[in-house]
Amino acid sequence: MASNRFGCLFCVTTWGESHGKAIGAVIDGCPAGVEISLAEIHQELALRSPGNSPFTSPRKESDQVEILSGLFEGKTTGAPICLLIANHDINSKPYEETKHLLRPGHANYTYIEKYAHYDYRGGARASARETAARVAAGAIAKKILASYGIEVVAYIKQIGKIVADPLLKEMKELKQATCASPVRCPDRAAAQKIEQLLNQVKAEGDSVGGVVEFLASNLPVGLGDPVYEKLEARLAYALMSLPATKGFEMGNGFAAAQQYGSTNNDLFILEKQKVKTKTNFAGGTLGGISNGMPLIGRTAFKPTSTIEKMQPTLSLHHEKEQLTLPAGSRHDPCVAIRAVAVVEAMVALVIVDALLMNRCAKL
Repeated sequence: MASNRFGCLFCVTTWGESHGKAIGAVIDGCPAGVEISLAEIHQELALRSPGNSPFTSPRKESDQVEILSGLFEGKTTGAPICLLIANHDINSKPYEETKHLLRPGHANYTYIEKYAHYDYRGGARASARETAARVAAGAIAKKILASYGIEVVAYIKQIGKIVADPLLKEMKELKQATCASPVRCPDRAAAQKIEQLLNQVKAEGDSVGGVVEFLASNLPVGLGDPVYEKLEARLAYALMSLPATKGFEMGNGFAAAQQYGSTNNDLFILEKQKVKTKTNFAGGTLGGISNGMPLIGRTAFKPTSTIEKMQPTLSLHHEKEQLTLPAGSRHDPCVAIRAVAVVEAMVALVIVDALLMNRCAKL
C-alpha cells in the first residue's frame, strides 16, 4: 500500500488503522520557525471528533496529539514533524460478527481482492478515522497560511435536499456560526431543518448524503501550476481522496454547463487600484492559477454505508446472505458533518503546498 503520501513540498504521510493502537502523520517540508501549540491542533480536531454531537458516531475519542519530533521550544525546526494520536474507544466485536460478509457500500470487497490479507476491524485504512491525522496536519498548514493573511473555512452547504444559504460575508462570522452549529451549518434556518431530517433518518435506521462547501480568502494571484498541477486539480485530488466523496466542483461547477459564455465569464474590473473580477463564477482560478478572488468549491459525500436496515448481500464465498448490523455498531447518520473539518484541512494543505511551490516560479 504505497499511496499514503500527499503534497509536493509540504508532504504529509498518514499512517495507522481505525482499530489499531494509534494513527498519525509525518509532515516533511514544513518551514522552520512556525509557532505551534497543542491547543491549536486540539481545537481543530475537536471539530472532527466523534461523540460530540447527537448527529455523529457515538465513538468516544479525545484525539489528543503527541508531537514526537520537529518541534523545539514551541517552533518547528524544519525537521520532519511526527504526530501521534492514540486510539482508545475500540470495539471490534461487531466487525468480527460480519467479517465473512461483503458489506454493501464498503471497501472490504475491493481491499480483499487487491490485498488478500485484510484488517476488517472498523475498515482499517478505509475508515474515516484516518482523517483525524489529516486535520492535525492541516492545523499546522493553517498556521503558515495565517502568516500570509490567508483564511480557510468549510461548512455544510446541503444535507439531503436541504440547501443552506449562509448570507455571511465575513470569514470570522462564517467560521463562528459553523462551529456553533451541531450540524456544522452556518445557516440557522437550514440547520434546524437538517437536525429534524437527521433525527428522522436515525429513527429509520438509515443515512443521508451531503455537500461541504469551502471558501478561502486573501490568496495571492499565481498559485497553481500548468498543466497537471492546476490549483483546482490539486484540490480535486485532495478532496476526492477523502472517504465517501463522490463529486467535486469549483465556482459555478456543473451549473456552468447550462450557461452561455456571455453570462458565465467573469469580467475584469479595477477596484482600489487592484485588478479583480465583477463576479466569481470561476471560483477563484483562471487556467488553473489563482486569480486573487476568493477560492470557492464544493465536495459531495455519499450517505454513510453503515446503516441499521437489513440488506441482502453475499458472503466471501459468494453465498447469498443478509447483513444485519450487530449490536454495538457505531456510525454517523451523515458523514458530511464531521467531514467539514477535514475538507478545511485538505484545502489548507493544498494552498500551503502551492505557496511553497510558487517561490520557484520566477526570479
